[in-house]
Amino acid sequence: MNEESFVASLLGRLKDDAVLNRGLLVGPGDDAALLEPNRESVVVTTDLLSDEVDFLADQTAPELIGRKAIAVNLSDLAAMGARPAAVVVSVLLPRGRHGGIAAEKMVEGMLPILRAYRTALAGGDTNSWPGKLAVSVTAFGHVPAKKAFLRRGARPGDRILVTGALGGSIHRRQFTFCPRVPEALFLREKGVVRAAMDISDGLLLDLSRLANASGVGFRLDLERIPIHSDVDLFPPADKCSPLDHALGDGEDFELILAVSPDDAARLLAEQPLAPKKRSGRSAAKRGGASKSFICFCADQGFPPPEGVLLTDIGEFLPRERGFLQTDKAGNTEPLAKISGWEHHF
Repeated sequence: MNEESFVASLLGRLKDDAVLNRGLLVGPGDDAALLEPNRESVVVTTDLLSDEVDFLADQTAPELIGRKAIAVNLSDLAAMGARPAAVVVSVLLPRGRHGGIAAEKMVEGMLPILRAYRTALAGGDTNSWPGKLAVSVTAFGHVPAKKAFLRRGARPGDRILVTGALGGSIHRRQFTFCPRVPEALFLREKGVVRAAMDISDGLLLDLSRLANASGVGFRLDLERIPIHSDVDLFPPADKCSPLDHALGDGEDFELILAVSPDDAARLLAEQPLAPKKRSGRSAAKRGGASKSFICFCADQGFPPPEGVLLTDIGEFLPRERGFLQTDKAGNTEPLAKISGWEHHF
């Protein structure tokens, strides 16, 4: 397959799809796309995924690779409280290794999640080379002026909340997770989030980045960390504890939220995003997804929510107190290590 035939096939599939062309004045097929003007602030994010770093191409279905490439970008938009608008996708294919078939299958994985989150495919590029597969996606979203979630904004005394449960995503969840877009938009309307970030590189590393951007310290209650049942899939010989995995695995794509103590207490009591049954080992109570959140998702055109728990895992502190942890016995001491995933050049 050559580039012309691949693009022609893709354009044929997109031609009459209202969702995948939503907000586009001119879509794929020209030298550039034209997006419909919007009075809100424009949010732009990009992620580059590559074989042997973000996935193993010889062990992972191309459909899952394509889905993940879109999902991680939508997660970044969620972390900003932004509604997705469009993406552009560039794929660098291994030459002579059925690259065209892989590209088509990746598109098969991209289209359902784009439709689910009402996101247009505005265009992109393809190329081939003798190296490994790489996929780059740039996503565009919008958010009302001065309403975006930022990493800066947490204050001493704010509670640290997280969505969902953490750890073990390497087993499959990194490819199948649901970006917390509806949850972020719902919380944005409530006006309770002071700072936010998604967990891509590990809870400790990403929380430290948020704290540094806000100029604060933090204290984690280790017993409150919600641990996903996927950590049980590690072999018995695994040297890391379930808590270690929850703190440092990364690729969870849940949200870290800084919320005032009063607002946190209300959210935890209401659990407005809660699932119909418990997921993972979170200590939070069971509940049914609130009618208001279900109606919100329906009104916004999102699929029915799977439901997610909010868990209070600690508090933000004055910067000079640093990064602390409190164990099961109530002992508080400095964090021994900030674990997580970092690229090294």
